[in-house]
Amino acid sequence: MSTDVSAQAPLHQVESLFPVFLKLSGREVLVVGAGLIGEQKIASLLGTGARIRVVATWATDTVQAWANAGRVQFAPREFALSDLEGAQLVIAATSEPAVNEQVFGESQRRGIWCNVVDVPPLCDFYYGALVRRGELQIAISTAGHSPALAQKLRKDLEQQYGPEYGDLVAELGENRQRIRASALSAEAKRELLFGLARREAVDAALAAVAAVAGVASTANAVGVAD
Repeated sequence: MSTDVSAQAPLHQVESLFPVFLKLSGREVLVVGAGLIGEQKIASLLGTGARIRVVATWATDTVQAWANAGRVQFAPREFALSDLEGAQLVIAATSEPAVNEQVFGESQRRGIWCNVVDVPPLCDFYYGALVRRGELQIAISTAGHSPALAQKLRKDLEQQYGPEYGDLVAELGENRQRIRASALSAEAKRELLFGLARREAVDAALAAVAAVAGVASTANAVGVAD
């Protein structure tokens, strides 16, 4: 008897991820674990303005230094369920699967977004491979299918978008504020704003940045020679 393939249950469809950049300023973030991996995750949070709490039985010297400087609040002990109170985002980065599972399970019960590092099934969100040039951020995700490919693409993009793009974005931001504050019509403002970001305008701006850097480099070289 032949089987009607069309009548079979459809294969499970993986839900698409929703890409978003979060504003964490003033929000409480809990990091459980302060080893080398935890340190990396904490480092990525330091510039966000978040209130960072760290719970771990051991911490790297760097995390200890951040705690001593008041940049993070560090509790040197085992994780307790009460640590989740007030947290709006949770990262579990311990070397103990049972602890990570406990953190994730309780976070789920309380409706708190949680990421267990390198365990995709225990993640409400993923860390993308990130290219950062000043305020320009380009994030890449394969939804956990191939972190290696995400890292390769990151390296490719780092070559394509050099450090000069940080200066360019800052300049575009300043010009945007001036245009938006001007008495021009909404349509004129729109055309100018889009015009600034056109490829030709970007290339010209990058060339100007490179030229200024070249002049500075030459001046420094002459100064050394003298």
